[in-house]
Amino acid sequence: MSLFAELTSGVNAVRPGRTALPTFDRALLSVTLMLTLFGLLMVYSASIALADGPRYESYGRYYFVIRHGLFIAVGALMAVFAASIPMRVWQKLTIPVFVLAILLLIVVLIPGIGREVNGARRWLPLGIINFQPSELMKVAMVLYAADYTVRKQEYLQSFLRGFLPMAVALGFVGVLLLMEPDLGAFMVIVAIAVGILFIGGINGKLFSALLGILVGSFLLLIWISPWRRERLFVYLDPWNPDNAYGSAYQLSHSLIALGRGEWFGVGLGSSVEKLHYLPEAHTDFIVAVIGEELGFVGVSALVLTFAFLVWRSFSIGRQAIAMERIFNGMVAQGVAVWFGVQTFINIGVVLGLLPTKGLTLPLVSYGGSGIVMNLVALALLLRVDIENRQMMRGKRT
Repeated sequence: MSLFAELTSGVNAVRPGRTALPTFDRALLSVTLMLTLFGLLMVYSASIALADGPRYESYGRYYFVIRHGLFIAVGALMAVFAASIPMRVWQKLTIPVFVLAILLLIVVLIPGIGREVNGARRWLPLGIINFQPSELMKVAMVLYAADYTVRKQEYLQSFLRGFLPMAVALGFVGVLLLMEPDLGAFMVIVAIAVGILFIGGINGKLFSALLGILVGSFLLLIWISPWRRERLFVYLDPWNPDNAYGSAYQLSHSLIALGRGEWFGVGLGSSVEKLHYLPEAHTDFIVAVIGEELGFVGVSALVLTFAFLVWRSFSIGRQAIAMERIFNGMVAQGVAVWFGVQTFINIGVVLGLLPTKGLTLPLVSYGGSGIVMNLVALALLLRVDIENRQMMRGKRT
């Protein structure tokens, strides 16, 4: 049965005297559409003034919002395709998808192939667009860690057969990402893998050891990298004049934007900080523009919307596990961890709670491969929910 048929089959097929069970989670789909369209609106608001500056003067006022809309359209098409594939097929494709993501992470590091921007080599140029393999790796890690948990269920208490293979895989992916460098993506990917292993029942001591190794590694990476160390120290004192006009410039203007917004904001489209004061206002720091234009109430509503999305993801995952669809459940909860952690880091950075890190806000920030992979991940979540509902009807999937 096609995805369209699955989504509409229950509309008219209602038996008299019986309440129909919707064929998909309408609230989840509605929230996804709402966040995506809200992101399109805020990308338009945050980027419209960029054409007035010398860097983007040849782009035009609607360059970013048009591209973002096209990426959403591509992501929607890929999401429909992803949601039409049964989860048992996705489980068979787990290793090929993971290997493909690793190969692309290697290819992007090859001089002359990977595109370098501001010293980072993270993008593969594909004609008019650039593809970021680390975004594909997030989806690949959700699938791989879920499948790994299922395959290694009886060995999750073992160091050699349960802990070590995943640690090696994470280490290899980490080396490739840090060569780009892209510490932010690596943090999210590690959170996905560790979260799924924890939910899957890995040995508590092994989990603590893995967590300790990862935290120690992150601290070591920060300490041995002068520019990362500088980011940490300036985040602790952004209003120091030396910092405010230097490495903390972005953070200080983000806090100014949030302060200007107060409770209800200065009004949609009326942000001042987006007028070339706040760098990356349409990408990493779009929440600062939201806070300035819609105030504390707007940011709070955004946080609550993401909280609902994460809660529904965990609920769908628990439901799948209760039906003994372990892979499905791990995928759903992996998506919950991904969106929860990345949202927390992005908003935490904008609020000055965390050191500055280049991570976008899922579904909202401007971005090509990011928005596409976000929609694909939520399509997998929707597929898990569809199969849960089919099982409740007694249908085999």
